Amino acid sequence: MAATNQFGAQARLKTSSGEFTIYSLKKLADDKVGPIDKLPFSMRVLLEACLRKLDNFIVNEGHVKDLANWNAKAPKQVEIPFMPGRVVLQDFTGVPAVVDLAALRSAMVRMGGNPKKIQPLVPCDLVIDHSVQVDFFGTSQSLAQNVQIEFERNRERYQFLRWGQKAFNNFRVVPPATGIVHQVNLEYLAKVVLTRDGTAFPDSLVGTDSHTTMINGLGVVGWGVGGIEAEAVMLGQPIYMLLPEVVGFRLSGQLPEGSTATDLVLTVTQMLRKHGVVNKFVEFYGPGLDAMSLPDRATLANMAPEYGATMGFFPVDAETLRYLERTGRTKDEIDLVDRYYKEQGMFRTAASPEPEFSSKLELDLSTVVPSMAGPKRPQDRVLLSNMKTQWRKDLAGAFGKNEPSPAVSVKTNGSSSQITDGAVVIAAITSCTNTSNPSVMIGAGLLARNAVAKGLSRKAWVKTSLAPGSRVVTDYLSRSGLDKSLDALGFNTVGYGCTTCIGNSGPLPEPVSEAVKQGNLVVSAVLSGNRNFEGRINPQVKANYLASPPLVVAYALAGSTDVDLEREPLGKDQTGKDVFLKDIWPSQKEIADTIASSMSPETFKNEYAKATQGPPEWQAIASSEGDLYQWDAKSTYVQEPPFFVDMPAQPGPIQSIRGARALISVGDSVTTDHISPAGSIKADSPAGKYLQANGVSVSDFNSYGARRGNDRVMTRGTFANIRLKNLIAPGTEGCVTKFLPTGEQMSVYDASLKYKAAGIPLVALAGAEYGTGSSRDWAAKGTFLLGIQAVIAVSYERIHRSNLVGMGVLPLEFKNGESREKLGLDGTETFNIDLPADIKPLSDVSVTATRTDGKQVKFATKCRIDTPVEVDYYRHGGILHYVLRQMARS
Repeated sequence: MAATNQFGAQARLKTSSGEFTIYSLKKLADDKVGPIDKLPFSMRVLLEACLRKLDNFIVNEGHVKDLANWNAKAPKQVEIPFMPGRVVLQDFTGVPAVVDLAALRSAMVRMGGNPKKIQPLVPCDLVIDHSVQVDFFGTSQSLAQNVQIEFERNRERYQFLRWGQKAFNNFRVVPPATGIVHQVNLEYLAKVVLTRDGTAFPDSLVGTDSHTTMINGLGVVGWGVGGIEAEAVMLGQPIYMLLPEVVGFRLSGQLPEGSTATDLVLTVTQMLRKHGVVNKFVEFYGPGLDAMSLPDRATLANMAPEYGATMGFFPVDAETLRYLERTGRTKDEIDLVDRYYKEQGMFRTAASPEPEFSSKLELDLSTVVPSMAGPKRPQDRVLLSNMKTQWRKDLAGAFGKNEPSPAVSVKTNGSSSQITDGAVVIAAITSCTNTSNPSVMIGAGLLARNAVAKGLSRKAWVKTSLAPGSRVVTDYLSRSGLDKSLDALGFNTVGYGCTTCIGNSGPLPEPVSEAVKQGNLVVSAVLSGNRNFEGRINPQVKANYLASPPLVVAYALAGSTDVDLEREPLGKDQTGKDVFLKDIWPSQKEIADTIASSMSPETFKNEYAKATQGPPEWQAIASSEGDLYQWDAKSTYVQEPPFFVDMPAQPGPIQSIRGARALISVGDSVTTDHISPAGSIKADSPAGKYLQANGVSVSDFNSYGARRGNDRVMTRGTFANIRLKNLIAPGTEGCVTKFLPTGEQMSVYDASLKYKAAGIPLVALAGAEYGTGSSRDWAAKGTFLLGIQAVIAVSYERIHRSNLVGMGVLPLEFKNGESREKLGLDGTETFNIDLPADIKPLSDVSVTATRTDGKQVKFATKCRIDTPVEVDYYRHGGILHYVLRQMARS
């Protein structure tokens, strides 16, 4: 039955580009369904989506009423379906997603079905941004050299994506050397209002990257999901979610001189992590929004995964319209957004009633001060004024050095220097978090200009890089002349992609690398990224600090984190006079004036008119054609995964897990980087040995992220992070465990093979915040392929929990404040997990752990299969198995 028959909510909207049908929230409110005007704006978007998709099959009248009558203080514990308008992907997660779609087509043929049923039903954009690496830096040729190497390394992957472009409908690829997916989405892809078949509705999406939330700054509902869930959305499946709590974050005032949007987001991240917002929406409101630029909002929204929220949402308002105009959207597009959101009562103004929230926080922007975050977590904020003191505390506390190491000599570019602990060996202006924001990019350029004018230069041991999130940045830096100053300090453009932020920092220069090894130094990276987990940025860099682009430049000048930039000089000018950071820091007015004189809508129009063309190297790539991908058994990049091979037509019953042993036992805040690293592959690792056995030289290994289309590499690389500490093998780091039946120490992968040969199921034990960080589905896929059937953790991060269920791995949670430590579990036990065939969401699951001395520990866990539909996914062995069986029957 159509929505109009039940609620009479259809209406017509006249715009400059024509007339559209809309599903009117005002009419819905008139029907006394619920107090729509007090709903948070983010919840109104979900309400409209349910109202529009109402079919009494996937979406029923109860879903609409549950949303309309959302109780802020105690949201009803019911699941609602959400069908996003589109999907965005990046290549590290996008390639395995397309591999899965190709594998589903192959499986469909084996099951006697039509492979063309496997087809994206909503628009999908894949932006290639994760493959470029900083191999070359510091010269005018760096960009061209890095692009050349990128295409040499990734030709096979790119050929595969070219095939996908032709084989699937609704699938568009934005080629390499264009930009970062979230910045391209913000500046170009997002429309804020979508139209389809004569109906207008709010733009919404999911993305295969956790920082998809950046688009929340534009008033677009969207968040990161694993590739598994994204594939299901592509194939017409809704995302099911429990009604969320919505945390209201009130902003007032304005940022003071000397403070940036980066300082603000690091402050907010710290506050929200402390408050606790996992599985919750955060919605920003208050008078502080009236003067806040949209790029500042996007910076705040971008780091929602770091503060733990599903979204960090800003409602559509007048600044949204101004941003759309500034970025070259058409007049008709802007008129549609303006008219639609005002007609729907979804347009924020200073006079808008304050929505009802589940809880509230407040921040006066005038209190924000220059900050950094590190050395291992984005929520560990350090005031710039305290940085030197905190560095010395961390050197002892986090890295176990009570005294700094003796200085080590390093020769670079014909000069000799001395470095010790705290030396900044990487200074990277990177990541869409900040490169999407002209205020901090122009700020960095002006600071560089002022530094050069005073005769300052970067320290010789610092690897510097600039990787903009779109070519628009290059244009306005060039127009302002600030690119020359950045170049003079070594911040030449190295690529248009994520680079250092995701660990693609490239190797340190050999003399610096040798000095770090020789002195066993704890060296630092300072980057304008969003993540700084240990082992992520560079394998030789243990201390990683997030900072604004201007501070990245400042630390390249200082050359060390063991310095107080507010009180100690950066260097001396041409006359021998001390130069302090305050002497070269630009004013807000100068930044604003420079932005006004160097940016225009025409720049965005010109750059994005050729967004899908790509460089000549992309255009020259040939690819195969046809509905079915021709798998090549010799390929080390793309292989048919085993997930759907020999899959029975019907799933078996849910069964208890008996006699399981722990393959892994880890502590708190273990990230998806720890579980499935994206960076370099060690030659002596199981993945490295596999590649060499298949004729790949070490120099051509590329990275784990680039190899995600090959399950043989990725399974061997699961739990291969060099900083992973497995408590089953104490005193070790990396992919090491014990084969418990014999006590033999070996790689995680090799142990999993021995357990498989012995018919022994596996579990993993974990602390709090297990699976924090990136959305990567290979953290769940690899877990499954190692033979791990269940994870027992203190708590989970949202996306990884969902991905585990999506791969048929059971997530269990300790109850009543219990943990491994409190229960006296050391990982050597044998585990029995009792699962009823009709298991219910969030029900209790009994676990019995038998120690080596025969004594038993019985404890209850909470089953973190959160919704009824997730029970179906688990029963089928995963979400894609469920979808494939549904499609094969239709």
